[in-house]
Amino acid sequence: MEKLDKKIFGTLFFSIFAAVTGVGVVVPLLPIYAHDLGASGLYIGLIFGSFSISRTIFLPWFGRLSDVKGRKPFIVPGFLAYALISLAFIFSKAVSTLIVIRFFHGIASAMLMPVIQAYIGDITPKGREGITMGMFNMSLFMGLSLGPLIGGIIKDHFSLQTSFFCMGVLALIGFFLCLFLLPPTQSEKGIAHQGQPFSWKTLVYDWHIAGLFLFRFAYVFCVGIIWAFIPLYADSQFAASSSLIGILIMLGVFVSGLIHLPMGYLADRISKRLMVVIGGLTVSYAILSFAWAERMADLIQATILFGLGGGISMPALMAMAVLKGSRITAMGSIMALMTMAHSLGMFSGALMGGMMMDFFQLQTAFPLGGWVMLVCTGLFIAGTNIKKN
Repeated sequence: MEKLDKKIFGTLFFSIFAAVTGVGVVVPLLPIYAHDLGASGLYIGLIFGSFSISRTIFLPWFGRLSDVKGRKPFIVPGFLAYALISLAFIFSKAVSTLIVIRFFHGIASAMLMPVIQAYIGDITPKGREGITMGMFNMSLFMGLSLGPLIGGIIKDHFSLQTSFFCMGVLALIGFFLCLFLLPPTQSEKGIAHQGQPFSWKTLVYDWHIAGLFLFRFAYVFCVGIIWAFIPLYADSQFAASSSLIGILIMLGVFVSGLIHLPMGYLADRISKRLMVVIGGLTVSYAILSFAWAERMADLIQATILFGLGGGISMPALMAMAVLKGSRITAMGSIMALMTMAHSLGMFSGALMGGMMMDFFQLQTAFPLGGWVMLVCTGLFIAGTNIKKN
């Protein structure tokens, strides 16, 4: 049986864990920082959305090129750019500057996530797509759960600028790990995709891919609402401290990451589609319940439930994406599309949530996320055709 390359997997796992921990340190604190600078709900949405816009623009290009040029030429410079741009936050004193920095941050991110996920797909043994993606995604969820906790503590005891500095240093760790431990591009080409890149037109008109894309979009649409507005909601409605807000954000991500491995194992043995649908319905109910919260304990309960829904659905969804990428030999392009869905979802969720906050009230953003998740879960079922797997 084909074996997983542990050196490559371990390098990518710990590199992305370090970088994502840095993101987790800062991102939950950005809404409060922006609000203190005078940003409205719409501008808070734009701070998150500018990152997603630039990432969406550059994702197809980087993903497609990595199918031909190899993965390392994009991963190493991506980590370096991520670190340097992270440090620019230290000098930001205006809402407009935050929006611009987040835009360039998105470009650096476009060089990393789809290419790293494609690299993981390249080295994944056949029949172990679920557990391999589940293991790798643990690095993301561990980082995103640890980061907000660290960020809240740093802000309470030091300063927000110290949090920005930590984000840059952690990205540099990923840079050095990949620079020295990933194999040279020449030898990597024996692992990565060979030949001409797959036609984008063919990918866009594939209903199976569309179903995966829409589900990923809806899930991250809900994440965008939560990350952009739960900190503000907890702060304004329940007078939560930065540390408590960090713990709140951490809980959902931690729960999701905790069950990624067993859910990935399960996805290799039962219907991946069924797991995605169950997870989607759980996420829908969870985000709806944020609007009903009457105390901090209700927010915590909803956050845990949201994490369970993501933990059930995401390993199965990404395993389906790996299978599709392997089948049509376009792993980088498929992962670029999945990351594009992530970016569009984060942008749309944050922006629409901000508009709901400005024109109605903050609580109305959460039911919007629930309905988007329900509709896209139905479209996922239709697009992936329940009789095929």
